[in-house]
Amino acid sequence: MKISAVIFDLDGTVLSNEDEYGAAFKKVLESLGARVNTDYPQVGGIGVKENWPGLLKKYNVKTKKSLDELASETQKEYLKLLPKVRVKKGLEDFIKGLRADGMKTALATSNVWFIVEKVFAEIPIERLFDSVTTGEEVENKKPAPDLFLVAADKLDVAPVECLVIEDAPSGIEAAHQAGMKVVAVARNTKHESILKDADIVVKSYNQLSGHPVETI
Repeated sequence: MKISAVIFDLDGTVLSNEDEYGAAFKKVLESLGARVNTDYPQVGGIGVKENWPGLLKKYNVKTKKSLDELASETQKEYLKLLPKVRVKKGLEDFIKGLRADGMKTALATSNVWFIVEKVFAEIPIERLFDSVTTGEEVENKKPAPDLFLVAADKLDVAPVECLVIEDAPSGIEAAHQAGMKVVAVARNTKHESILKDADIVVKSYNQLSGHPVETI
């Protein structure tokens, strides 16, 4: 299959920020009286606001705060930790290789532009992508395919010629619904076990560098 473009998820895929978002969700939950016994209370891939209905139910939290308010508090806590966030090892070299092969690259994230803009100001990665698509641009979030379809449209590339790089089951499902193949990047063995629906699972971008993406 010819691959003309590679579309990257942001959180946990381009950025190593699982710890920082986990700490942000945990702090807000605990401020509401919840007892949180994990470093990762959130569900990956579905957006900060979209996480909160499930978290309120899971931790049996009662609050008068709206989902927007809870999301805002979470993002504020995350931004405090943003200076600690790093780009995934091997990412930049992988993208340089893609571009040398004539591939287009895009960023497609469920996160909001306000946060993405802050990320770009702190970590100079915007230059790595030909286009950026954020959650506000689609009505249906992951696992719906909309985000990736918009990203492909911006690149003027057919969905079937796009490869998606993801780190969450909802993103894998969204990519497959869009008719795209998926490479999942796992942070550890436990994480790898929930990514089995991807076409390929790797532990780092170094496993992808130097290999033609058409072979995936």
